[in-house]
Amino acid sequence: MTDAFLTAVCLMKHMKERDKSAFWQVAAAIFFVFGLFVAVGMARAEDNIPDVIRIASEGARPPYNYLENNDLAGFEIELGRELCARMNVTCTFVTQDWDNLIPGLLDHHYDAIMAALNITEENREKLAFSTPYVRMPLAFLGRRDEPIAGVSAEALAGKKIGVIANTAFEAYAEDHFPKAQIQNYASLEEAILDLGEKRVDLVLAEKADLNDFRTNRREAQNTVIIGDLPRDPAYFGEGIGIGLRKGDTALKAKFDQALEEIRKDGTFRKIRERFFPYEIE
Repeated sequence: MTDAFLTAVCLMKHMKERDKSAFWQVAAAIFFVFGLFVAVGMARAEDNIPDVIRIASEGARPPYNYLENNDLAGFEIELGRELCARMNVTCTFVTQDWDNLIPGLLDHHYDAIMAALNITEENREKLAFSTPYVRMPLAFLGRRDEPIAGVSAEALAGKKIGVIANTAFEAYAEDHFPKAQIQNYASLEEAILDLGEKRVDLVLAEKADLNDFRTNRREAQNTVIIGDLPRDPAYFGEGIGIGLRKGDTALKAKFDQALEEIRKDGTFRKIRERFFPYEIE
């Protein structure tokens, strides 16, 4: 700015009086615009927010995220675009395999993770998280032709409940349904196939996974989702949030603010309804 001012003074010495007024009007406008750029740059520097935010996702967990014509799509991608718009930044999406999601973030290959990443104590040791944007309820899957009266501990006494082995679902089922028979499986698919063969009476899992199986697998045609169970943070963590580096406190604050805004004005619900026909918070 000082150099520009000295240049202007030198030019003034060689100008006629009638031209000086017009010159200073133009110069004032230029200095004003320059000042705005400086102010915006200083504000962005203080926030430590990049102009382009790179968001990584796996592309293998529908409806949260999936690949469509080799491009990332799904609930989290639409949500990420809306959050970036509220933050007045450009966002780009990066496909990353699950095992390298957190290492890639810590190595600054991208700025955030939106990939159905659960907020757990183990993940908190490495990352910071936004406020949760999904708290997926649990549910039971049963057979349509053999309805279950209820899902209380007493109602399920003696019933066989299939769960994925060595997971929070196994621990939750054992603690909450002590009079039921808990049967472990290597995968959700195996448990649901046994449900169809009447080897178990119910399968316990997250509602999104059960709904996805029912939507896409012929084997699940005779099944029905029974009774939502509230998500217990003691077993399943706080929910799903945006994974961030611990030092990016300004970026976390911006994401949290944008999440709050879209919840209040109904935008979050509109996005959610395109991918989940039920509440997820």
